[in-house]
Amino acid sequence: MAKPLTRQAISDAVDPLGWRLILGVLVTHVPVPTLAAAVDALGVAVAAGGTGVDEHLRADVHPDRVVLHLRRTDAGWLTPRDVELAAQVTEALAGHGLDTQPGVGGVPPQTLEIAIDALDIALITPFWRAVTGYVDDAAPDGETPGGDLLDPLRRGPAIWFQQMDEPRTQRNRIHLDVDVPPELAGPRVDAALAAGGTLVSDAAAPAFWVLADPEGNEVCICTWQGRD
Repeated sequence: MAKPLTRQAISDAVDPLGWRLILGVLVTHVPVPTLAAAVDALGVAVAAGGTGVDEHLRADVHPDRVVLHLRRTDAGWLTPRDVELAAQVTEALAGHGLDTQPGVGGVPPQTLEIAIDALDIALITPFWRAVTGYVDDAAPDGETPGGDLLDPLRRGPAIWFQQMDEPRTQRNRIHLDVDVPPELAGPRVDAALAAGGTLVSDAAAPAFWVLADPEGNEVCICTWQGRD
């Protein structure tokens, strides 16, 4: 079995193409002028992927952009084929005068997660699965220790469970994880601090910074760095 690609190697390969590695997925934004043009751009990307592209490519279509996501759905992590597809799709789109960019119009690529601290993950997971209508992640990416629950159509944030060893009463037990490209982490932290937040911990940076709002509710700004 081939050795898995490191996050650094993946980033080195795709960053110059306008893609970003976020939580085990390659993401790019393709600016377009209309919804019809967005549909056409997606068609170019699908054709560039060829046979088996359905196993790797997902897309969100908007009137001003197409957001493309690459990761083999049953692998749980990026494969060399995903990296190859990023290059093929980028080249094909360029042939039609379209660019792959890490964000359009000030809207960056990012992924939002909800993390729930739990003493008994197996006990509470069925409740959250039922109340959200989410499904179990069939191919966990190894980024988080608890089993993920996912929106079947990926409309909402993933939910994952963090194992606690003892009850926690001094802070909230649900927090947000905001996963961004590495170059956006510092500015995002600075903006949060300027908006009244406090830095709880940067001990794990650049993997994540823990911040708190003025009332002590916590959020983590996360990147892929420091995880290989």
